[in-house]
Amino acid sequence: MKKLILTFVTFCFILAQLGAQEPIFSKGDKVLNLGLGLGSTLYSGTYYKTTLPPISGSLEFGVVDNVLEKGSIGVGPYVGFSSHKWEYSGWGYKYTNIIVGVRGSFHYPLLAKLDTYTGLLLGYDIVKAKEFGSIGIYDYSASSSGVAWSWYVGGRDWFNEKIAGMLELGYGIAYLNLGVALKF
Repeated sequence: MKKLILTFVTFCFILAQLGAQEPIFSKGDKVLNLGLGLGSTLYSGTYYKTTLPPISGSLEFGVVDNVLEKGSIGVGPYVGFSSHKWEYSGWGYKYTNIIVGVRGSFHYPLLAKLDTYTGLLLGYDIVKAKEFGSIGIYDYSASSSGVAWSWYVGGRDWFNEKIAGMLELGYGIAYLNLGVALKF
């Protein structure tokens, strides 16, 4: 019973703290996110290597305030790029992916001075493949495209009014994106 009461009191304390936070991202804000990805969602397995780590950029415009009292909604364009190769005994394929799309994010201030958010990306993945090496018979190259989507959660820790560190977890160009955010 003591554990239950302690858990309840702790939960109430956390809720009281969460409710006390002020919004950091709001209607009219413009934020540029630049990220470097870790852990590719596109190519994995034996003989795959990353030739250029996933990089991404997005621009977010605050469009709605006062969602669930202190929340806000932002939307904007997204672009991501990565390059990988599959190689075995000096022969293989080089792959490039470019994801172009639109993101929508819901921001809610869970912690003081931390812009926490979750959102969805809907885009188009442009894929190119090219054969390389000495064993290649056909000098093969191809391109393909398709719908890309991602759900993500993230946070921006503002160092001052214009610059923040950014971290996002999700399933887009990479599992983890680390970077910088710039507010205009």
